[in-house]
Amino acid sequence: MINLHSFLTYAIVMSYTPGPNNIMSMANAGSVGFKNALPFNAGVIAGFLLITILSMLFGASLYALIPSFKYVMLMAGALYMLYLAYKMLRSTGGVFAVKTKGYTFFNGFILQFVNIKVLVYCITAVSTYILPYYNSFSAFIIFPLLLSIIGGSATLCWALFGSFFRNIFTKHARAANVIMALLLVYCAISLFF
Repeated sequence: MINLHSFLTYAIVMSYTPGPNNIMSMANAGSVGFKNALPFNAGVIAGFLLITILSMLFGASLYALIPSFKYVMLMAGALYMLYLAYKMLRSTGGVFAVKTKGYTFFNGFILQFVNIKVLVYCITAVSTYILPYYNSFSAFIIFPLLLSIIGGSATLCWALFGSFFRNIFTKHARAANVIMALLLVYCAISLFF
């Protein structure tokens, strides 16, 4: 039987800590408002759900292949996060610069396929907490939905945070950019520790 406390702790910590989904969600909502950021968040949740389902369906074979691809995945994810940090530092308008259009559903959906944190999170959750204990059809529905609800609630919380503190972050745009960039650098470095 699954250790539910350990599983939920892992899921909540991984979902609510800074990562590309949360930082992009906060920046997007800070830029265009919470309501206009919902399509991006829906895309994040849909993409996350698909990644989790794929991890469930192909978990055993993916887990067997991870050691050979782990370094490449980690490097690609870290480079992507460093690229995002660089773009944030180079931004002249601030992380919450006013935009006429926010990120779309498609942007949020596709982000999941290059977000190494989500890939590692899903594969680890599936291979550590789910597949060793459950192999029923209902588990292949319930656990991806549960992980998506937890992950979706995290991005929505970060979006609320971004929209709520928009004026503060706009007033202190340079400091906000540096902090967001440093959080992305932290995420990139933490992949290796």
